[in-house]
This record gives sequence, structure tokens and C-alpha cells, in this order.
Amino acid sequence: MDDCLQGIRVLDLSQYIPGPYAGRLLADFGAEVLKIEPPHGDPMRSFGLVDRDGVSPFYKSLNRGKTVSVLDLKSAEGQQTFRALVAAADVLIESFRPGVFDRLGFGADALAAINPGLVHCALSGFGQTGPYRLRAGHDLTYMAVVGGLAATGTRERPVMIAPPMADNAGAMHAVMAITAALVRKQRTGKGARLDLSLAESALALCSMGMTVALRDGMAREDDLLNGGAAYYQIYRCADDRFLAFAPIEEKFWQGFCAAVNRPDLLPRHAEALPQTALIADLTALFASQPLSWWEDVLHPVDCCFEPLTALQDVPAHPQVQARQMVQVTGPADEPTAEVPFPCWTDGQAPRLGAPLQVEEAAVMLARWS
Repeated sequence: MDDCLQGIRVLDLSQYIPGPYAGRLLADFGAEVLKIEPPHGDPMRSFGLVDRDGVSPFYKSLNRGKTVSVLDLKSAEGQQTFRALVAAADVLIESFRPGVFDRLGFGADALAAINPGLVHCALSGFGQTGPYRLRAGHDLTYMAVVGGLAATGTRERPVMIAPPMADNAGAMHAVMAITAALVRKQRTGKGARLDLSLAESALALCSMGMTVALRDGMAREDDLLNGGAAYYQIYRCADDRFLAFAPIEEKFWQGFCAAVNRPDLLPRHAEALPQTALIADLTALFASQPLSWWEDVLHPVDCCFEPLTALQDVPAHPQVQARQMVQVTGPADEPTAEVPFPCWTDGQAPRLGAPLQVEEAAVMLARWS
């Protein structure tokens, strides 16, 4: 997939996770991505873990395959250089709060005047319009607004979602919208103004649960997908390890009942939700043996069962290794887990993009001119 967008030039002015991840995906597809940062840099440079070189591995991973240049958009010289870069670009991604880019002199109309064919993606928390347009937020608060948190967790309380759903969904929706707009541009020459909201990207994933809630009401541990079904649960084993259990279809449930020699459980698959009594019975059953015992019994059976894999063990998972989906880079004492774009193409495994590069904006302008 790393030549699909070859020749496409992308200006990435975004920070933190969503916009940079969207830019990285475009780079994975072969686009030339120039990340423009203010003099103080992207705050993600020092977010969370920091390597010996003073830079976060998260920042490096989110910006692999890109070139990074520093440009002061508040200066006359910086604005002049940026206008020239916009004129040469195909795509611009920015994550300013609504109104900020306009005050810098680069609102949607100004950008369209510089480059009528530009695909301009404004990625913000709540979108460019509406009463929440200027409200500060992060993934946790976006998920609160769209109902995702209220539907996730136990009856006693909601739980946080990891990895950040709105941030990542926003990045992916941005890439889908950008690539669709590029296809249209190829056909018509027309650019696009894309108003992408992180909250709405998560909202788009909540419609099934919302439909259930509108019709019958839905509380946590009420619905099949949020803990109400015994056959779609996480259970604790005797050694305090956990397993995921999901025999939704009748044939998988039958395979499970046969494997554990419990024919009495067969008709209980159809019990009404929430299946509180059946959940309690299976909780006791799974707690009676260690995880390794359940692996021996259930892995040979087609019944939708898997142990919970700790994140540090994922790179060594046989399926992950067979698909070449995690590459651990860096020195042994500073490992970084890198996942390429997850798509095999024409029988070939995906390739990992090059590490980010740093270059002067003037040099990049000369290259693009």
C-alpha cells in the first residue's frame, strides 16, 4: 500500500494523537508528508515516555515516514513560506481550535484562494460549528458526550476505554474523508473543506447501542455487547488470569458445552438478557481451573475463546508474528513497538515507514516548488 498515494503532498499542522496519526497513515500509503510545527514544537515530543534523546517514542511513532519542519506562522516570513507550501500541497491537516487558523490568516476561504484544489481537513474536538465548538476536551470527555462511556463498564460504574477511541476513530475517519476527496479531485479538480469532529467520529461507532437504548433502554451489563450476556464475557480463572469468551452463535455454544461436559448448559444460551444467573454459574466454572487448563480444553474446540494477552506479550503472539504485524525497533533498553498499516496487499506484508526526518521549511519549499 505504500505507493498508493505516491506524488500526493500533505501538510500536517496537527499535534498530539489524532491529526499526526492521520498524517502517518497517509505517509504509510506513500504520500509525502511535511509536518509543520511551531517554534516550541508539538507537545507530543515530551508526552509520557521519553527516550535518552529527550523525545517521546510516541511522537516518533506517530510521525514516522514524515519530514518535520519548524515554522513560525505568527511571523511575516513564516506566513510567506507557508502560503507557498499551501500552493504546492494537495492536502492540509490541522487541529487548531475553531477560529485560531482564521486569526492567523489561513481560514478556509483564504486557503481556497491560495489553492482551489486543496483538500483541507480541519480536525477538532467537537467540530467547527455548534455550541461546543470552542469547548476544550480530550478523548475521555468526547466519549462521555457521545454515550460511549455510559455504555461501558459494570453496573457499579463506567470504565475508561483504551486505546483512546475518539482520537483514533477521528484519525481514521479523516483519512477516509481525505482519500475520498482526493479521488473526487482527480475526477473534477475540485478541492474540499473537511470538518472532522473527534466526538462525532466516536459517535458514528455508537449508533447500534443508541438504537437499543432508544427502543428498550440500555444500562451497563444489560446488552449482549456490554456485559449482559454470559456468552460474551471476560472471566477470571483460578490463577487470577483472564479469558475472553464469545460463543454468540448456537454452534459455538454447543461446542463449548460438549468440551466441558455440561449438557445442562445447552438450553441456557437462550435465557433472557441480562443473564445474571448464567453469568454467575460460568464465573464459578471458569474460576475452578487455571487458564492453562482452559486453553488445553477449549483451544481445540471451535467456540470463540481466547486468553487475554498482555500488551508486552503481543509481539511474540504466533498470529501476530505470522502476519508480521509488530516490529520492535530501537535499542534493547528502549524498545518501541511499531505496527505498520494493517493490510497485506497482493500477497505482500505491509512495510514499516522510515523514521521521521527533520528539515528546514525553506529546503522543503524548494523541493516542492
